[in-house]
Amino acid sequence: MKKLSLLAGLLTALLSLPSLAEPIVIKFSHVVAVDTPKGHAAEFFKKRAEELTQGRVKVEVYPNSTLYKDKEEMEALQIGAVQMLAPSLAKFGPLGVKEFEVFDLPYIFDNYEELHKVTQGALGRSLLDKLEPKGIRGLTYWDNGFKSFSANKPLHNPEDFKGLKMRIQSSKVLDAQMRTVGALPQVMAFSEVYQALQTGVVDGTENPISNLYTQKMHEVQKHLSLTQHGYLGYAVITNKKFWDGLPADIRSQLDQAMKEATVYANKIALEDNNAALESVKKSGKTQVYQPTAPERLALKKALVKTHGEMESRIGKELIQSVYKETDFDPAKL
Repeated sequence: MKKLSLLAGLLTALLSLPSLAEPIVIKFSHVVAVDTPKGHAAEFFKKRAEELTQGRVKVEVYPNSTLYKDKEEMEALQIGAVQMLAPSLAKFGPLGVKEFEVFDLPYIFDNYEELHKVTQGALGRSLLDKLEPKGIRGLTYWDNGFKSFSANKPLHNPEDFKGLKMRIQSSKVLDAQMRTVGALPQVMAFSEVYQALQTGVVDGTENPISNLYTQKMHEVQKHLSLTQHGYLGYAVITNKKFWDGLPADIRSQLDQAMKEATVYANKIALEDNNAALESVKKSGKTQVYQPTAPERLALKKALVKTHGEMESRIGKELIQSVYKETDFDPAKL
């Protein structure tokens, strides 16, 4: 009996020791700088994931395309070379989930309140679920911000864009958006944009201000027009097989870490973009222009034509569902 008691005590002691098993490694790859909203949010998720799992999970964050560029990272996730990404929403159209291009439509959201009705509601969740057949589990949405146009000439009116070579992400919607105002869209990886602007391969681009500033694009763009015409956000995604294979308690803890990271991400996105705008102004390298109300309306009328052009691609019903959530009626413009 004494031996059994000793064995039982030894077993209890062993079970109470910290696990000697290797931690579960999550490689989290992204293409922007550490000091951007996405960069900050990824680091926040790493910290909270490791804390909540008490070291059972180790998150390795690889920023600035150090592992994969735009076009490579999605395939890397699908084959399991990385476990987590936060690609911009424009990346899912080329993957075959064209519905995500609804987020690329210019002026479909006028503010964060309208946007979050979609990204934080049932409509946003239903879009994430469409990634499952691709072997991808959509976890949440993170804001970056609303985009503004930059170029080496003033951009006050729709006709100012005519003939300009404007860098875009690979998106049929963004291609149509640029052509609507007579610009020439140029698809290019984010990591290549600074040099392309510097050498004149492209004349301008569109970015939330934090991206423009952290990539130093303001140093090679003479004019920035605060059009806030489109939204740039991210979907945090993971390899579905990897996620489904996690122990239930680990998955629950990572879900909690992601919820906290999302609140943080959206808060820091607004703060970072405001701070970046002030930094751009102070640099003196770019002339920052605030469009007048009539100028904004003229650009909005021109760009919203893209909505109708893209109905057959994105789905008229989906576009109308977003209109319903945001109380937007293009006929009233």
